[in-house]
Amino acid sequence: MARALLDVDDLTGDELTTVLDRAADLKAADDGRQPLDDRTLGMIFEKPSTRTRVSFETGMTQLGGHAIFLGPDDIHLGHGEPIKDTARAVSRYVDFIMARVFDHADVVELGEFATVPVINGLTDDAHPCQTLADLLTIRERFGGFDVDVAWVGDGNNVAQSFVLGAAMAGIDLTVATPEGYGIDDDVLKRAAGLGGEPETTTDPAAAVEDADVVYTDVWVSMGQEDQREEKLADFDGFQVTTELLGDRPLMHCLPAHRGEEVTDDALESENAIVWDQAENRMHAQNGLLVWLSEQ
Repeated sequence: MARALLDVDDLTGDELTTVLDRAADLKAADDGRQPLDDRTLGMIFEKPSTRTRVSFETGMTQLGGHAIFLGPDDIHLGHGEPIKDTARAVSRYVDFIMARVFDHADVVELGEFATVPVINGLTDDAHPCQTLADLLTIRERFGGFDVDVAWVGDGNNVAQSFVLGAAMAGIDLTVATPEGYGIDDDVLKRAAGLGGEPETTTDPAAAVEDADVVYTDVWVSMGQEDQREEKLADFDGFQVTTELLGDRPLMHCLPAHRGEEVTDDALESENAIVWDQAENRMHAQNGLLVWLSEQ
């Protein structure tokens, strides 16, 4: 079975360092290298996306390859054809598969039956490509990972992958969520096994007190629209404002729901490094694709 990145801890610590090094090297390079010449990435999308599609497609072009967009109306993923059949057939045409889907079990099945590397571009459980971009951004900003990060908001897919990535990198992490919205116990156990289970609290002010960086994300993710009013009430007091942020850098994976999890003035402040994160999605994924091509 080909290597797959279904969550960030599918990499070893050394492999994570190598992927980030590849990403930084490719970002800095201006020598016309095209290490994925004639390679093709099949991009399967059940969920819409701006950053995921543009970053992967542009990255493949920069690396000399080609990307094919496969939306829900273009292929029979899970309807009309079993996922395992899609995985085996598409593997005969492309060199990599990236899938952005709802159910994490679907990307697991793709990884099990594909004969080419499968990359999780986001599921309801995990977002490892975002974590790679986050770690690259933190390393660029601070020169390493001797950093305290506060996550404020929902213990969602982005948070769960970041918990694992922070543990792997040695980042001190505090997670502040309302009761009932914390990180899954399985993820906390995996993080502990990696040597870095985060501190958890229900107090955003306490979480950011010693933080070097504040990270937040939407409270209402795609597919949760029917929970909107309930979640807005439950997350009262968890909004990242300029007062809570102080002079710390602000991270957000985007898109942001301005006026909900973060205020407009916080996101527009000089402290926001969200655009560096967004750019680094492409560079981190480039590093991952090149590394996968070498396995």
